[in-house]
Amino acid sequence: MDLTNSPKEKASLPSGNEFVRVLIALAFVLASGFYATMNGMEASNLSILAIAAAIGAYMAVNIGANDVANNVGPAVGAKALSMTGAILIAAVFEAAGALIAGGTVVGTIKNGIINPSAIGEAETFIWVMMAALLAGAIWLNLATYLGAPVSTTHSIVGGVLGAGIAAGGWDIANWDKMIAIVASWIISPVMGGVIAALFLMYIKRSITYKNDMIAAAKKVVPLLVGIMVWSFSTYLILKGLKKIWKLDFMTASLVGFAIALTAYFLVRPMVDKAASALKNDKDAVNSLFTLPLIVSAALLSFAHGANDVANAIGPLAAINDALMSGVVSGKASIPIWVMMIGGVGIAFGLALFGPKLIKAVGSEITELDKTRAFCVAMAAAITVIIASQLGLPVSSTHIAVGGIFGVGFLREYLKLSYDKKLSAIISHSESAGLDGLQTQEFVKRFKLADVDEKRAILKELKAARAASPISSQERKGLKKATKKELVKRSALLRIAAAWVITVPASAILSAIIFYILLGFSVSR
Repeated sequence: MDLTNSPKEKASLPSGNEFVRVLIALAFVLASGFYATMNGMEASNLSILAIAAAIGAYMAVNIGANDVANNVGPAVGAKALSMTGAILIAAVFEAAGALIAGGTVVGTIKNGIINPSAIGEAETFIWVMMAALLAGAIWLNLATYLGAPVSTTHSIVGGVLGAGIAAGGWDIANWDKMIAIVASWIISPVMGGVIAALFLMYIKRSITYKNDMIAAAKKVVPLLVGIMVWSFSTYLILKGLKKIWKLDFMTASLVGFAIALTAYFLVRPMVDKAASALKNDKDAVNSLFTLPLIVSAALLSFAHGANDVANAIGPLAAINDALMSGVVSGKASIPIWVMMIGGVGIAFGLALFGPKLIKAVGSEITELDKTRAFCVAMAAAITVIIASQLGLPVSSTHIAVGGIFGVGFLREYLKLSYDKKLSAIISHSESAGLDGLQTQEFVKRFKLADVDEKRAILKELKAARAASPISSQERKGLKKATKKELVKRSALLRIAAAWVITVPASAILSAIIFYILLGFSVSR
């Protein structure tokens, strides 16, 4: 698959379908505002509550449009799921995660990045939350338009930080927390990329590099499914179900292991039967990862809905609490109507605007088959578990995209290494005085050999003549060619730039919106 930059597409006005999608989203946003007035009768100002609910709905739509792509994009890119199937699965499980496991209480200040007591008046606090919510939503909307998957958590963190500083000065911010968040820009994608690449390397060495791939798959695939069940069970207990069933890491891990052990013995005969009917090639082995990949997409969506719904409804719940109590509190209860806006909004955003980011994540960075996509999903779950135990702030968006880049760069390295070995075979053959047919025979043997046999062939040729590596110029040309083919550099630069500016961009925008709202309040 050639991933070199293609000619720029001609700009065009929104199509009729896009206009209809925007109208549907707008109708949902307005309906959410009206819905809030019907359920928040105890609030001191229903107009403010309605506006906050509409902004919360707008944020939820943008979370669905941007962030959910990371859960299902790899499965779509690998053709394990159709776009329609991915949207249906993600919408159902995102909404289910939000409504079932989203919790009943949320922190009013996301990640404790500002001190709420330093704000003082409830009215000022309401403007801070409203500005943060609107700024985060606008930034997500812009990122989706540009085709850049960004962290919704970082978007709302930047919004709270900007409006908080505008309201209470620089001392209101918890800069230690902000330093940790900045560090996560590197930690998240690197951890995700390394773990995904390690899994892919293991699969290649244990299955696809073997002469009898089917026999190898019968042994290894059930083990990988067991590891997947273990990691996802632990991940779901620790992250997806933490608000309704809180367990410590060791207990969650043991429960997950018991589930994984059961799954291993159930899956093993199924894999054995399915593999026996397959051809001995890589595409056939890939098909064995279809169902695990679909399950992982569903579970990631459930956990994401349970966790990230707070980015949409947390500030809204805080505003609702301040309007009812007249004071600023560190925790706010989440009424069911607030949770409904968040869960349904995420599903609406995914269905209406999700395909753009799903395509970007699934196919515009590097080519994904089912094996590679499975490795990305595994990396997403395992990285979150490791990071949470180490107390490291990580972004699920950054992890998933980092995992995709990780498998892409590993493919580049392996292809470069393979091509260098082929060049060495030809060079050694010619230097040893072999004719064209003999050289072709060595190349044919090399392509069909497994890893150990490849080493033996190279050793055999080197014994005939001292090693004669390819020139640096040939190496540079080969490396450049493979990089253009396997990983799209423009996608890397666009996404990295969006990640870096997410917090400052949403913070600046939030501060501006806060001053506008404050001016509106004073002029009344």
